[in-house]
Amino acid sequence: MAKTTTKKADAKSDQPAGLHQPKKKVKKRQQVKKGAHGGTVVVLVNDLAHVGKQGEVVEVKPGYARNYLIPYGKAVVPSEENLRTLDQYKIKVQKAKEAKVADLKVLAEQLTRLPAITIEANAHESQVERDGQIETHLMLYGSIAPADISKALKGKNLMVEPDMVKLEHPIREANTLTPVPLSLGYGIEASIQVLVVALQSGKK
Repeated sequence: MAKTTTKKADAKSDQPAGLHQPKKKVKKRQQVKKGAHGGTVVVLVNDLAHVGKQGEVVEVKPGYARNYLIPYGKAVVPSEENLRTLDQYKIKVQKAKEAKVADLKVLAEQLTRLPAITIEANAHESQVERDGQIETHLMLYGSIAPADISKALKGKNLMVEPDMVKLEHPIREANTLTPVPLSLGYGIEASIQVLVVALQSGKK
């Protein structure tokens, strides 16, 4: 008997002529660009201290970009789409900034017209020797700090945050009138007078 040899069917023979298997779609990841110093190049979405301003292309450490900036929306990979979106975002931010500046200018005018703001605090009599003479002062048990001034202003519906109050030293003495500079932001400055009044006094 003649031996019949069976050849393995060619894998392509099962496919009709002219047809090809569809290629698998490869999901493209955002290509992270490397900078001249081996770091990751990103575009900042917000101003970041010690990093850069909004819209700037900066080079940062890869771990900082991967673990913080990009996942928390602080920065994006500089693709054409991201840059376009960022431009639109910057326009919105600019409009919001202009509105904020206008509000702060109104606030500065209100603060300028404000008479001395009065804060009451517990105090006690204290004798201090100056130039060989004994002087009696009403000293506060604590002190008046930026947070106290902010609270007093907010009580008058003037929204001044503690970090806007640029008090050089806490106020420690009652019956004093102290000029206090304010930095409201965006270069807008104002100044108020703070009058500290003794709530109750006793001899010490």
